[in-house]
Amino acid sequence: MTRTAGIDVGTGAIKVALMEGGRLAQSYLERLRRRDVHEVVEESFDAALRQAGWRRDELDYIATTGEGDQIPWRTGHFYGMTTHARGALFIDPSARGAVDIGALHTRAMRFDENGRVLQYQMTSQCASGSGQFLENIARYLGVSIEEIGSLSMQAAEPEKCSSICAVLAETDVINMVSRGISTPNILRGIHNSMAVRVAGLLRAIKTSGVLLLTGGLARDLGLAAAIAEKLKDGGVQVEVRQHELSVFAGAIGAALWGGFRHQKLASRGVEHGSAS
Repeated sequence: MTRTAGIDVGTGAIKVALMEGGRLAQSYLERLRRRDVHEVVEESFDAALRQAGWRRDELDYIATTGEGDQIPWRTGHFYGMTTHARGALFIDPSARGAVDIGALHTRAMRFDENGRVLQYQMTSQCASGSGQFLENIARYLGVSIEEIGSLSMQAAEPEKCSSICAVLAETDVINMVSRGISTPNILRGIHNSMAVRVAGLLRAIKTSGVLLLTGGLARDLGLAAAIAEKLKDGGVQVEVRQHELSVFAGAIGAALWGGFRHQKLASRGVEHGSAS
């Protein structure tokens, strides 16, 4: 039975997925926290293997995605748009679109029933639609990333926030705090600002049907609600979904594509190098 690994090297965290025969055997996440990326990748990969009871030499293919193309012992590397699409489809087979909200960028994609990307759009270099931006805001407000979603859902009168750039948005937040605006209303205002950008991306690629949130902010209930609301207001017929495995979509997709490539090469009698 084919065993593959997918390693999603992000700006904020390393995600590992181990697949056996097309099934998820193990997942593992480790935040970087300004540590050396290569060291964290090694630690995370070894931890995932230990938890699964696997050895490296038992793997048929080690696939990377994100910034993982610099890992010297990988077997192959896959573009993040394709891995998130394939991972999203694995997590929710009814999904035909995904929004990957990472630490620095947000990207939306539409794909078919085979995980083939049909269209995609990505935010510009401004960080106001990213996880890092929201993390900075949370730090200033004195709340954890895990608390943001539930607090945002408690908002009664969301405060409008700039959606133009991260610097202006952070200035808005400072002014809100000085005016005594509650944390829930500030956070929902931030979520609404981010949702405007996401909705614009989704309209551009003509998304419809089931949309799965992936990436670091995939479990943020407040952000999911804000995105769904903005899409509804814009007349876009999309069902926004979340899943406990969504953060691993890129790693899962990489492992699945690695398995597909391994089988293709094996059928041709082509050696693709050792995975050890």
